[in-house]
Amino acid sequence: MAYAWDALRRRPGRTTLTALGIGLAVGLVVLLLALSAGIQTSASELATASGVDLVAASANTTLTSGSLPPIEHAHSLSTGIPARDSNVETASPWLISDLVFGNASLWARSNESEVPAGWSPTGSGSVGWIPGDNTGLETPQVYNGSGFTARGDPYFANGTYTGTKTGEIELDQGLAGVLGVTLGDPVWAAASAPTGPSALGSWYSHATEFHVVGVTGPFWLVPSALLAFVYLSELQAIVGGGTPSTDYGSLILIHLFDPTTAATDQGTISASFEGLTVFTLANILGEIQHVVNLYRTFGELIGLIGLVVAALFTTTVLQMSVDDRSREIALLRALGYSRASVGSLVVQEGVVLSLLGLAIGLPVAYLGAEAINAFLLRLLAGLPSGFNFVSFNLTLVATGLGLVLVVGLVAAIAPAARAMRLPVAEELRAP
Repeated sequence: MAYAWDALRRRPGRTTLTALGIGLAVGLVVLLLALSAGIQTSASELATASGVDLVAASANTTLTSGSLPPIEHAHSLSTGIPARDSNVETASPWLISDLVFGNASLWARSNESEVPAGWSPTGSGSVGWIPGDNTGLETPQVYNGSGFTARGDPYFANGTYTGTKTGEIELDQGLAGVLGVTLGDPVWAAASAPTGPSALGSWYSHATEFHVVGVTGPFWLVPSALLAFVYLSELQAIVGGGTPSTDYGSLILIHLFDPTTAATDQGTISASFEGLTVFTLANILGEIQHVVNLYRTFGELIGLIGLVVAALFTTTVLQMSVDDRSREIALLRALGYSRASVGSLVVQEGVVLSLLGLAIGLPVAYLGAEAINAFLLRLLAGLPSGFNFVSFNLTLVATGLGLVLVVGLVAAIAPAARAMRLPVAEELRAP
């Protein structure tokens, strides 16, 4: 290796540029692998820790549809599913919808007809659920306040929708901050936004008033910096579906006593409720893996192109190195070095050059991955602590090492063959 290192040291500029090219190509591949590994690992850990073993959606819904058709009679499913499958501990109906929220300050200004420029209600994702039906499921942590007071759904009143509305709402910290509200403050919610400042008075008169009973942390299942939680029936009353004949929901989250039999429970529930499509955790993670694999394949193609370019560039540099040292190589042959020994020196030079590229590429990949991870975590608010889009491990380091060795060996083939074929006598007689 000493001869190879000396050959590279004599041409520092060319060596540096070549090592940089190899490093960037290898770093790109390692970065893409780290991203796919991080997303897959974090998604698997979150899904496993969530307590969600099965997810039931409306019939004919697919995981990639991007929409959630309504499930009818959602309240009855919370008891009906466990009645049909004794392994079901919890069947929690959720209604997921977008609402528009206004606070007391905006309400006061709308009454005075003095709405400052830029003031308007805030759009937010919202979840309607039955608090008592979330046993075993991971739900947002309430940081401030006592949270919902009733475990059931009072307004539903056994399907009559004639019970008492609680008017209780929990807001995550993001939405509470935007609205400028705290515990006990009123907020108003409606399914649509006002058409303009002049319509605010009418909007408030038709909106539903709530009071804040809890401020929560972010919720990974519905990633949003602005999220509200209310009783299922009270959200139904705002967005529609709050009647005995409809009772709409979006999903049923199911927690099992024994999650190892999830596939069997999937078949039991699907057979018992023809209006539902049931997914296991494996189905959901498999779909995530499929999407990750698509992006990973695309990234690997880009990385492969980069590696090919780096290998060709390295081949050119090694070829130039052989030409520059042709007389030196001929002298080695004259002193007794075999063709194979001369070729091995060129191969060593290629390997050393590639290892220099690895020394550049791994730090570049790591720093780039950390920067991308930080950017995505800021961009996608609502993700739980501990979630990472990247995952570095010894396997990735080994992959990088393997790639640079392949680049070095492949790039050295043609230059080594040229060095082995150099005419010794002609090179020594050359002026």
